[in-house]
Amino acid sequence: MAAPCGGPGPPPAAAAAPGPSTGAGPRVCFAAGAAPEAPEEAPGRRQGKVTVRYDRRELRKRLHLEEWILAQLTALYDCREEEIPELEIDVDELLDMESDGARSARVQEILVDCYKPTEAFVGDLLEKIRGMQKLNTPQKK
Repeated sequence: MAAPCGGPGPPPAAAAAPGPSTGAGPRVCFAAGAAPEAPEEAPGRRQGKVTVRYDRRELRKRLHLEEWILAQLTALYDCREEEIPELEIDVDELLDMESDGARSARVQEILVDCYKPTEAFVGDLLEKIRGMQKLNTPQKK
């Protein structure tokens, strides 16, 4: 739960240095018990927990990959998105595997009931995940 900067006491507006008021409400810090930041220490805004624990660029790459996979599966199964069979292509599981051969075999195993050729999809998928980082689940404090 977020706590007002500076902890208990008067609201930040009352503790602010004399000068024109910005009219904004109390500032909220993401870390409980954190001291208020001086303007010269942090000229920009603090990032939220999601962007601190995960690289935003890596999340965006993962989202684009998942959208691409969904579009490819829709074409492979020749159906609407809602009608695709329950499949779980776990990118992190694939990244944990030792070789492209093992990854390819795993994806082929998942797509065993697909009546269309899947080799092009598997090859493209392996090419897209090459160089990606595994996303670790954040640990709760």
